[in-house]
Amino acid sequence: MRRLAALALVLPVAACGGGDAGESGDGGELTVLAAASLTDVFEELATPFEEEHDVAVTFSFGSSTDLAESVVDGAPGDVLATADEASMALAEEAGVTGDVETLATNVLTIVVPAGNPAGIESLDDLADATWVRCADEVPCGKVAVALLDANGVTAEPVSLEEDVRATLDKVVSGEADAGLVYATDAVAAGDEVEVVEIPGAEDALTSYSAATLEQSEDPDLAADWVTWVTSEEGRAILADAGWGSP
Repeated sequence: MRRLAALALVLPVAACGGGDAGESGDGGELTVLAAASLTDVFEELATPFEEEHDVAVTFSFGSSTDLAESVVDGAPGDVLATADEASMALAEEAGVTGDVETLATNVLTIVVPAGNPAGIESLDDLADATWVRCADEVPCGKVAVALLDANGVTAEPVSLEEDVRATLDKVVSGEADAGLVYATDAVAAGDEVEVVEIPGAEDALTSYSAATLEQSEDPDLAADWVTWVTSEEGRAILADAGWGSP
C-alpha cells in the first residue's frame, strides 16, 4: 500500500532503490514525504512513474511542518514536498535538500457536508456553527488564521486538526458543519461536500514545493520524480485536480 500511516520520524523502512534505479528500472523503491493535501494527486502521479521506472513509490503524508522537522532529524526519504515555503526553508537551511522546485498553488475554501444542513454561506456564518480547521502551527492553519483575521472573524472552531485531511474528514463524517480546507481537498471529496468560496482567498495563495533529499539512497530516481511532477504533463494532472499554476 502506498500510503504509510506513520510520519517520517517513525517510518519503518527507508527507500531501498539501487543506485541507478531511475535509469535502469531495476525494481527499486522511492519514498516521498508529502503534505497531506497532496495525497490524491501524488498517488495518481505515481502510477505512470512506477510503470516507466519499474519502481514502487511509497508515500508518507502528513503535516508539512512535521515532515520537514523529521527530515532535518535524519528520517529516511528521497523527496520532500511541502504545502508552504516556511517548511521547505527549514529543511533547506539545514542542508538536507537539493534544488527546490515550485509545484503549484492552492487556496483555502469552506467545505460543508452535502446539502449544507447548517446553511453556511460565508465565514460570518461560522459564529453559529460547529466548525473545524487545521492547527495553528501547520500550513493550512496558518493560512486559515490569516484569512479569518483579515475578515474580522472571531468565531472559535470546535477542534484544531493535525492536517488538512483530518479537517476534511470531520466534515465528510458529519462531525462538523463546516471546515476550512484547500480547494483541491474539496475537489477530492467530490459529492460528499459542497464548497463555499471565500472572497479574497486568492490573496493568500499557498505555494507548494518539492526537493530531493540529501539522505536519499537513490538521488537520480528522486530527481526523476521531481522532474516528473513539475513537467508539463505532471502539471496538467495537478491542474485537473484543482491546483493552480506556480
